Amino acid sequence: MNSLSNIDIIVILVYLVGIVLYGISKSKRSSSEDYFLGGRTMTWPIVGIALFSANISSSTLVGLASDAFQTNVSVYNYEWYAVVVLIFFAIFFLPFYLRSGVYTMPEFLERRYDRKSRYYFSFITIVGNVLVDTAAALYVGSIVLKLLFPEVSSTVIIISLAIAAAAYTIPGGLNSVIQTEVIQAILLLIGSVFITYFAFDALGGGWDTMMSRLDDMLAAGQVNFGEKAARGYYVPESAEAVFSLVRPLNDEFMPWWGLLTGVPLLGFYFWANNQFMVQRVLGAKNLNHGRWGALFAGFLKLPVIFVMVVPGVLAILLFNDLDISTLNYPLADGSMCSNLKDCPNLTYPVLLFQLLPTGFLGLVVAGLLAAMMSSVSATFNSASTLITMDFIQLLRPKMTSKQLVRAGQIATLILVVLSSAWVPFIERVSDSLWSYLQLVIAFTSPPIVSAFVLGLFWKRANAHGAFASLMVGAALAIFMILSLSFDLVPYLNDFHFLAKANLLFVVSVLVHVVVSISTPAPAADKVDQYTYKKEMIAQDTEEFKGLPWYQHFRILSLILLVITAIIVGYFW
Repeated sequence: MNSLSNIDIIVILVYLVGIVLYGISKSKRSSSEDYFLGGRTMTWPIVGIALFSANISSSTLVGLASDAFQTNVSVYNYEWYAVVVLIFFAIFFLPFYLRSGVYTMPEFLERRYDRKSRYYFSFITIVGNVLVDTAAALYVGSIVLKLLFPEVSSTVIIISLAIAAAAYTIPGGLNSVIQTEVIQAILLLIGSVFITYFAFDALGGGWDTMMSRLDDMLAAGQVNFGEKAARGYYVPESAEAVFSLVRPLNDEFMPWWGLLTGVPLLGFYFWANNQFMVQRVLGAKNLNHGRWGALFAGFLKLPVIFVMVVPGVLAILLFNDLDISTLNYPLADGSMCSNLKDCPNLTYPVLLFQLLPTGFLGLVVAGLLAAMMSSVSATFNSASTLITMDFIQLLRPKMTSKQLVRAGQIATLILVVLSSAWVPFIERVSDSLWSYLQLVIAFTSPPIVSAFVLGLFWKRANAHGAFASLMVGAALAIFMILSLSFDLVPYLNDFHFLAKANLLFVVSVLVHVVVSISTPAPAADKVDQYTYKKEMIAQDTEEFKGLPWYQHFRILSLILLVITAIIVGYFW
């Protein structure tokens, strides 16, 4: 099942060597601005595709298919909600980021508050880069290559993948990362379309056939929901229920209130505050290109349900009872996985090996590895930017631009080692890669979102309130994490992780407000330059005059929202 032909191997090797060489050829490192922000010359198509590629990484591909196989199609809510968040981000957040000329999100936090908040956010972001983005991407790459080369040690595979991604990130910086992401995004979409096409071909019908057969399997009790029903969680009884984006209160994955509160909370952190994503927009040549790029990324997110989520549902119909013991994939307890019900993270690789013909298989495996390399290289670059600009430069302010670039390269090497070391722990934390990703973000992001939102929209928010809320939020998050292992508070672990994220956010907001009101107001320069004003709406309106409708940001946003509403309404 998991063997590659010589043609497939040649396709993979040619691609991987080619993308490293191409990335190196596109390097910019003559100055720190070139290295960390690509010289701020990115046009909107490049910005949009880079955002999409960095987001739809190998871990997302595997995670979406895995949760769809478990009938958690509501995972698509994270995808379409990105459109709403990106529009809000482009209207309110992006103008401040670009006009201030900052390199990093923590740098912006310092300008609005103080250096303590900057240091804390930098540290949390770097930890997130290692634990979430880089380690998860390396984990996916190790899954695929371990299936192809079972005799090779997982450690060797992980280190090799990390070195390959770092090969063009270290010398090239952000421009190399983004230029390779454009190619990888195109290949990623082509591969996803191929998977969907061949899955429907194997099924012997189209959408109606899929829905009908899924109804039959559900009625016959042939879909294994694990312990969901036994623990009182919602179990879909029809194909229409499987594809419903709004789930009842007792849904284990995403109850309806989570869609209203938890999803936008995590989304605002990921798209508007996360250095990993925002860095691509910071490299835009101007505000319009940054805004158009953000909208383009949102548009690219909409078809994800058809080419990345649906294949996971098709795997239920095609491979629900497939014996995959020949893959020799080890579980956390040391035993070998025998079916997808025990290791749903293998859903996407099984789709690859079972459906794709020679040549196509090599292309899509190359695409999956490309997505992994894209994600890893992006996080290496963003994390090294944070380490260099938020720590090294502050500690040694007299360093030259070239010395800062060298420091960033050394920081990337350190991140390679740390990320590779964390990969083995991912499967021990959760059997669902997507759940692992969201769980980590849910515990780390709410205090950050609180600080940014209050800082941007409330003039009275000050540095004392920001730092106090960050510290209290961090302490509460650590307590919740420890409770997962030691059950410190009765019934706390029974709360949904999105409910915990909401609690963290509310507590952080309250602490921020109370401390800010109890301490002196912030300095005028902190408020005037970094807090939203009504006059900015009029300023935007003036700038839009004379532009054709297809370049008018507000018109494009409205069109995108209508398209989103039609797609979401169909699956509501």
